[in-house]
Amino acid sequence: MRRRFVFSIIPALLTALWWQDTAVRAAEGGAVRVAAAADLRFALDDIVDAFHLRRPDIKVQVTYGSSGNFYAQLSNRAPFDVFLSADVDYPRRLIREGLAPADGDFVYGVGHIVIWVLQSSSIDVEKLGMQSLLSPEVRKIAIANPRHAPYGRAAEAAMRSMGVYEQVKERLVLGDTVLQAGQFVESGSADIGIISRSHALAPSLRGKGRFWEVPLDAYPRRVQGGVIMSWAQDRSAAMALRDFVLSEEGRTILRRYGFETQEE
Repeated sequence: MRRRFVFSIIPALLTALWWQDTAVRAAEGGAVRVAAAADLRFALDDIVDAFHLRRPDIKVQVTYGSSGNFYAQLSNRAPFDVFLSADVDYPRRLIREGLAPADGDFVYGVGHIVIWVLQSSSIDVEKLGMQSLLSPEVRKIAIANPRHAPYGRAAEAAMRSMGVYEQVKERLVLGDTVLQAGQFVESGSADIGIISRSHALAPSLRGKGRFWEVPLDAYPRRVQGGVIMSWAQDRSAAMALRDFVLSEEGRTILRRYGFETQEE
């Protein structure tokens, strides 16, 4: 019985030691683990590069995904130090749940959605706007999944408010993230998509497509924000990254990718 007891606690001890070692190494190296909304991929990559020039002592590890999925993971104390969400409501919920400091949320930008097609498409998206979704050539329309992606909810809201949703809902194909929705159009798996303006302006898509910007009054304002989690391993490093994102240099990069950088 004693032997069985010893063997049963070994995995728990090893796990505890691994977490302790991870925490020590992260603190020593100034590592910051970031969970970031997929629409931030290109802007944040540039921000991290610029931040590294200022603070080479701090290593930034970014994981991109849907804000709703990250919220669910962080509600279960996923090992991220900073959460950059496509919807500021998710960080504020984490604060209300006692998982982040009461005054810890911040707004880093306001996002926009666009209707995007490949350059080779015959759809005159710039002229037709939302009506381009009704074009005979359109068989599949890509958007992010509204269940967990804020940009998917914005796309659905815009289609509803502009009176086309019921006519096109059977043609929607859902990506896990707004980034994947763009990839569906880029690969030809969809004929048209509603994606973030930051993605449409990214180097990977900028020369490949054309877009029409959806009016801001057609969908809820996409205020994007973040928070430093209460279990951040190196809080000073996490705060340094946050401060850089909100600095003029960080905001300049965000503006380059189509984000408004003031909540108005």
